Amino acid sequence: MTFAERLKKLRKNHDLTQQKLADHLGLKRPTYAKYETGENQPDPDTLKKIADFFNVSVDYLLGRTDDPTPPGVNTVFYDLDGLTEEEKKYLYMQLEIFRKLKEELNKGKE
Repeated sequence: MTFAERLKKLRKNHDLTQQKLADHLGLKRPTYAKYETGENQPDPDTLKKIADFFNVSVDYLLGRTDDPTPPGVNTVFYDLDGLTEEEKKYLYMQLEIFRKLKEELNKGKE
């Protein structure tokens, strides 16, 4: 899968329009659209922003690996190799929910 295909798939999986994602990344929509068509490639800083936004590795975006796990995420606690992509996606979504709840709870303690 190419960078353009992965990017479009991630955006759609998060129910985002090109405009919303472009706004978040600080880009104009036509600039972003060219990433999805493969006409243009993002600069390294934008590539990192995209990876951070979707919580995936840059290597995953670039097609160097099919494992979206970002660097520094410890996957030893669970054997992800036996899971389908849908199951992995669900686990990552649950992890994000947990992180947001934890963040909200910690805000109340400050």
